[in-house]
Amino acid sequence: MTPEPCARIGIDIGGTSTEALMLNDRGSIEAEVQLDTEPGIEAVLDTVERAVAILSERSGRSLSDFVSLGIGIPGQVDHERGIVRHAYNIGVDELALASAVQGRIGIPVSLDNDVTAAAIGAAQLMQLDGSVAYLNLGTGIAAGFVIDGQPMRGAHGVTGEIGHLAIDPRGRACPCGQRGCLETVASGSALRSFWRADANGRLLMSELAAGDPGAEDAFEALVTGAATAVRLLVLTLDPHTVVIGGGLRMLGAPLLDGIRDTLDAWAAASPFLANLNMSARILPLPANSPAAAVGAALSYRG
Repeated sequence: MTPEPCARIGIDIGGTSTEALMLNDRGSIEAEVQLDTEPGIEAVLDTVERAVAILSERSGRSLSDFVSLGIGIPGQVDHERGIVRHAYNIGVDELALASAVQGRIGIPVSLDNDVTAAAIGAAQLMQLDGSVAYLNLGTGIAAGFVIDGQPMRGAHGVTGEIGHLAIDPRGRACPCGQRGCLETVASGSALRSFWRADANGRLLMSELAAGDPGAEDAFEALVTGAATAVRLLVLTLDPHTVVIGGGLRMLGAPLLDGIRDTLDAWAAASPFLANLNMSARILPLPANSPAAAVGAALSYRG
């Protein structure tokens, strides 16, 4: 008797790189690969197909051994229909990605927003129970939610787009067309807007160590914005845990300590906030964690 397929593939398509891995029937990572992300529909499809072929070769498994392929991708995702829209940083306006990939490789495919996938993966890898909010601090800022093991996706695929909550109607213009969005103060793109055009986390830490006043102001604004995001998540979802990940996570202890200190200062001034234990809910995503790819692999429900 031919054994049932049991291995799962998860792929995280990012703006610059694509991370893919294979989970065996025990949920352990058996093979991994990282590829450059090339923009455009055909390039994205080719990258996914190539990643699957490499994982098949490295694991010694044929395609018939794979029960599913899950993909995490930036943009507005219709999980039920497998469609992604507005994934502009990879050159995709709208694409029925799940059916296109399934047509190429012949195994069932599911599609999720990359931050939702990261939330699923973080909850699994960090063995978190209850409700989990994953806060992604990167080029933009967004959140994903898992409640008792189940992802929250919403009606139109925009759950967790907290970066476009307008917290200051008189604030900076946001590319989305609003003003004062959270993303204009708490993201990598915000640093490049109000500090330096070449800003990134590594440069910020270097300039902070050198005592640059502009870097100190930028860091303070980033910390306040990130703490505001945590407060919003606590007040709207009331999660047991807020996991902080994304590219700016590399700022490490200074960022996390700054967020916690800011939350504690707000709590000291508000008996209401003091009862919420906001800072105690924060956990960092471990460095180099493949949370989004793992979450994508686990997102398929056949």
